[in-house]
Amino acid sequence: QIQLVESGGGLVQPGGSLRLACKLSGVRSGQYDMAWYRQTPGKQRELVAAITAPGDGNYADFVKGRFTLSRNNAEMTIYLQMNSLKPEDTAVYSCNAKLWGMDYWGQGTLVTVSS
Repeated sequence: QIQLVESGGGLVQPGGSLRLACKLSGVRSGQYDMAWYRQTPGKQRELVAAITAPGDGNYADFVKGRFTLSRNNAEMTIYLQMNSLKPEDTAVYSCNAKLWGMDYWGQGTLVTVSS
């Protein structure tokens, strides 16, 4: 069974940092297209950062210079290091994997940026 399990969300003060992790299981070891999205109530889900199987990354303009996406191939895990967090970064962050033309999602992890 293919699963994506996120961890690392929580409450942080403005200007603080968090690191999210997303582990992919249930597939053969390898590199896959994966990404982080986020969503707040009343808004559409938006792409935060993505990494392709070969390792090419891209970021939404609103996180460039603050967030860094990395991958541990052996652990089948991607990480999102989030620095200089702002209240507007508050959202449910979900991990996505594109496997053989299908989208798989994790359950999401809540990030709250508040003083």
